Amino acid sequence: MPEQVLAAVRTAPGTTELREFPMPDIPEDGALLRVEVAGICGTDVKMYAKPPFTDPVIMGHENVGVIARAGREFSERKGLVEGDRIFVEHYVGCFRCEWCHAGEYRHCEATDWRTNPDARRYGYTSSDNPGRLWGGFSQYLYLPWNSVTHRVPDGVSPELAGLVTPLSNGIEWALVTAGVGYNSTVLIQGPGQQGLSQVVACKQAGASLIIVSGTTRDTARLAMAQELGADAVIDVTREDALGRVMEITGGRGVDVVLDCTAGAGTAPMLLGIDALKRREGTIVVQGELAAFPDFPLKKVTEKSISVKSARGHSYRSCELALAQLASGRFPLEKLGTHTFPLADTDRAIRTVAGEFGGDAVHVSLLPWEQAV
Repeated sequence: MPEQVLAAVRTAPGTTELREFPMPDIPEDGALLRVEVAGICGTDVKMYAKPPFTDPVIMGHENVGVIARAGREFSERKGLVEGDRIFVEHYVGCFRCEWCHAGEYRHCEATDWRTNPDARRYGYTSSDNPGRLWGGFSQYLYLPWNSVTHRVPDGVSPELAGLVTPLSNGIEWALVTAGVGYNSTVLIQGPGQQGLSQVVACKQAGASLIIVSGTTRDTARLAMAQELGADAVIDVTREDALGRVMEITGGRGVDVVLDCTAGAGTAPMLLGIDALKRREGTIVVQGELAAFPDFPLKKVTEKSISVKSARGHSYRSCELALAQLASGRFPLEKLGTHTFPLADTDRAIRTVAGEFGGDAVHVSLLPWEQAV
């Protein structure tokens, strides 16, 4: 076991430095993960450009690896031993509060960095905190007793397991939050990793019609959406999006709208409200706009629309995502479009941001890969 750990640290907006950290002491109820894959998502792009605080942070919250060292109590508690490959959720709950007792540790204040400056969450926590290795853009990751772990099924490669977070989000938001099921009709806005994951979730759930919208820049992603099971795609920059939805649905509209866009302003929400069926539709939004000028509240109430927020995933959604990956039913390996070594962390994040073209879907860091 090396004495030093190499990690990519966010030190300022849009700035990463490679730093070495001392190998942390591992208590009896803790463990150390040798990181094999750390996925990058749109949230990382936002947090990299505009960090919420100035502390140094090892980013990376979609982490897969092998347990390199495990304390006795950790192994007894988790049923895991050294050599096991696991996926680690980014939440680190207290497991004492009402949310944790209800199984909703994603809402625990101990892991909510927005309200708790001392919160623990992989990819968001200061590397100055005890344990230091709180992100996957590192060779090793510190695992306390209250980390949330999932064993990766045999036959699922580390790179494929790196898709668990977007796929589990797709399952949670589409099936649990929106209630998509047999014979549902769905409009998915945005064919990025979350949107494509929701195509798979909706198809698996028995949706009868899946429409995916995007822009001309998303041409390759829209084609991938059809390969994964979408029934129709719409280029909103070249077509009348609402007109196409109504044409495809015979004028009825859709049961559910899943907004997976980023930085698109108010347009997706307005389209979603109009594209929903006459009464009792559901729209799930990720929007982080501080305000929504001229929000069409009257239309929302007249159509009796349920507006729900997309917020993370549950333990069961992660387990379902791993089972989906193990099934081989969908060619999900095609979602993994780019990999980078630790030394190229800055470029990897900027690739997700689309600074080098729009063909990236899911981008991963491989901390032990050497830069060319």
